Amino acid sequence: MGKQIKEMAQTLPLKIDIYALWIFLGIVQALYLAYFFLSNKNTLANRYLGVLLISFAAALAEILLCYTNYMFRVIWLIDFAEPTNLLFAPLIYLYHRGFLSRPFRRSDLWHFAPFLIYLIYLSVTFYTQEFSEKYNAYISAYHDGVLSELPCNYSFPSIIYKIRDHINELMLLQMFIYTVAGFWALSNKAKAEKTDFWSNQNPNFVWCRRGQLYSVLAIVVFVVAKLIYDNDLGDHFIATYLTLIIYALSFTLTKQSAFFQQKPTKKYEKSSLTDEIQENTLEKLQTLMKTQKPFLDSGFSLPSLAKNLGVSQHHLSQILNESLGQSFFDFAAQYRIEEAKVLLKNSANAHLKIEEIAEMVGYNSKSAFNTAFKKITGKTPSEFKSS
Repeated sequence: MGKQIKEMAQTLPLKIDIYALWIFLGIVQALYLAYFFLSNKNTLANRYLGVLLISFAAALAEILLCYTNYMFRVIWLIDFAEPTNLLFAPLIYLYHRGFLSRPFRRSDLWHFAPFLIYLIYLSVTFYTQEFSEKYNAYISAYHDGVLSELPCNYSFPSIIYKIRDHINELMLLQMFIYTVAGFWALSNKAKAEKTDFWSNQNPNFVWCRRGQLYSVLAIVVFVVAKLIYDNDLGDHFIATYLTLIIYALSFTLTKQSAFFQQKPTKKYEKSSLTDEIQENTLEKLQTLMKTQKPFLDSGFSLPSLAKNLGVSQHHLSQILNESLGQSFFDFAAQYRIEEAKVLLKNSANAHLKIEEIAEMVGYNSKSAFNTAFKKITGKTPSEFKSS
């Protein structure tokens, strides 16, 4: 009976065009970059990005099979990558947090719950079903009204399939929630570092902000494709955008490669700062930090410090970079963490919470305090206190 049903199935010739070639190149490039990031295991963020790229490659592979009509030959693969679509938004969000030095927590595993739940759901209701059900799923998504569906005895009541019918809406909702959460996290990071959200001072922050903007554009592309085209007929446009993202990432990595770096020019080559002013300002800076401790104020910033010292912000930034080899944020963090260490060592402060210590040394955010403390001392504040 199963053989007879397969013989009834209609097929269409292969369709190979510029879209198919572009999507194929995206798959190859995504897998190459995934290997690059997963083999470089020095940061959790790299692993998140590697898994994200594998998810992209899986989604692109399914779209390519459907778009070219090759899916008729491997009909058992239909919707094989659909669960991975629920990994995109969480992995982008976790990658940006990890890239900005946010440590891993066990609670982060909950971000993968929708993917696992949907994978189990499809495994039970679809992946194990007969040929005709999978064939009909492909026809209804890509060739509705062109080819006829096969007779099929569906194993579950129609209500069970409602989740699959609305997976695009669920995915869009997830993308929106995580994009908002990503911008919220970046906004809090900017506040913790006393910088403007659109400032280009922190390259890592700029990189993550750009990624969030790409996520917004992805939502726009997704919505437009689904509104203009019925079912999944516009997925090749979504795949085209994903491939553009993958190649933009490749271009950025290549551009930043040391192989292509020319001999750097002196950063402050045209600065009017003299050696005498630099030496005097550095002396005043060290005296100010020891006697008045302005860093204990949560409003401590580069502009306020420059005004206090009677120099321009640009000159002060140059002094910190050239004389101390630090950015303003690293400079402030060093003094704050040293002060925090003194407070944590003092037995008279044993009753104080970590949040209170953080506020006393100028931090409004406990997470920012913990991150800076561990970066400088190698321990969390709690570990340092107990030792």
